[in-house]
Amino acid sequence: MVEAKKNIVILGAGESGTGAAILARKLGYGVLVSDSGAIQDNFKKELLDSDIEFEENGHTAARILKADEIIKSPGIPDKAEIIQQLKKQGTPVISEIEFGYRHSSGTMIGITGTNGKSTTTALTHYILQQEGLDVALGGNIGKSLARLVAERDREFYVLELSSFQLDGLVSYRNHIAVLLNITPDHLERYDNMFQKYVESKFRIGLNQSKDDYFICNYDDEAIRKQVEKHKSSAALLPFSHKETLQKGAFIKNEHIHFNINKRENFMTSFEEVLLQGMHNRYNTMAAGIAAKLAGVRSETIRESLKSFCGLEHRLEQVAKVRGIDFINDSKGTNVNSVWYALESMKQPVVWIVGGIDKGNDYGQLATLVREKVKAIVCLGIDNSRIREAFGEDIPLMVETRDMTTAVHQAFELAKSGDAVLLSPACASFDLFRNYEDRGTQFKEAVRHL
Repeated sequence: MVEAKKNIVILGAGESGTGAAILARKLGYGVLVSDSGAIQDNFKKELLDSDIEFEENGHTAARILKADEIIKSPGIPDKAEIIQQLKKQGTPVISEIEFGYRHSSGTMIGITGTNGKSTTTALTHYILQQEGLDVALGGNIGKSLARLVAERDREFYVLELSSFQLDGLVSYRNHIAVLLNITPDHLERYDNMFQKYVESKFRIGLNQSKDDYFICNYDDEAIRKQVEKHKSSAALLPFSHKETLQKGAFIKNEHIHFNINKRENFMTSFEEVLLQGMHNRYNTMAAGIAAKLAGVRSETIRESLKSFCGLEHRLEQVAKVRGIDFINDSKGTNVNSVWYALESMKQPVVWIVGGIDKGNDYGQLATLVREKVKAIVCLGIDNSRIREAFGEDIPLMVETRDMTTAVHQAFELAKSGDAVLLSPACASFDLFRNYEDRGTQFKEAVRHL
């Protein structure tokens, strides 16, 4: 029974906060949305249209501290003063994912990893859709879970879950959990301790029972080591590019072999898979296992892999201009993601890189850069670390501070048969609103060449 008079305060008015507010209002809760900054116009209109009270550019602590429960935006760290005050007085603080889960009867398929989670989530959702299942896509991609539940409860939810979102879970449980890879990222949130970040990622398997499934990458050293340590009762279904597995998925002779159980084994050729590159082999194995466990027929999975063409801003083929391929990988905001992008390049590369450095270890890219990159276009306010890392190996390097100049410089440095790759390895906020804005400006500049 819904506690109609319970008062909920939602901290943060982005997609997750607004979605949570709409669901809470629909369920009859008293709702206040509070944001420390300015609320975007589209979200403000939604709150007004739904008659939901809100405040922006600051919190009214006295009202927040009187709430029965708090729903916190994943971007607000637990160390924030207001969160510390709430926890000290015993007020429950949960995430929007937790709140949406409480009010859904759907089956949850949760996908996380440092890289590849958006593509794997979208591919899994696409396969389930092709099977005709009642499925929604959300979480850290697209709509928030709470908003989806407020619209209509579905049979399946395929959710991309960030470590920040996983940190706010209490009773949430994935029936099918997918862990793709773990490399250092967002360490400032985890006291610069990689192990704390690893522990956060492993919360994808929180509350799982023997009736659930845990899909993970056996080629990832951090995951392999931690799987031995985490004793879960969920059925383990690993995937690997390096070894033949009795259960899960593996690659042999350019075919993906899916071994789910004795009656559910099948394989598909990589020649027929539209997504290319080593990283997408891992993403495809994970999505195929998850889809099979959700009841999708093998033939539907094969056909879906032939037609799914990937996401915007992820190794997106933009155009070929005078024989030069322009590729938008603006979502490549860390070193590991860029490694896979460079690894997938078959031709000489003019690499557009830069932005806000996240403490990157560029040494991991040195070998690939020497093999594949002919020139570097730095795009950012401070490019000193990129110069230090690659200046000796790649003497052909220019500095730019806007996308139009960067694209023109790259065009001049490339020749027919080369590729211009935007894969920044950095956050975008020094020159752009976000990675989508950066990728969109790249595509616009290419189209005006």
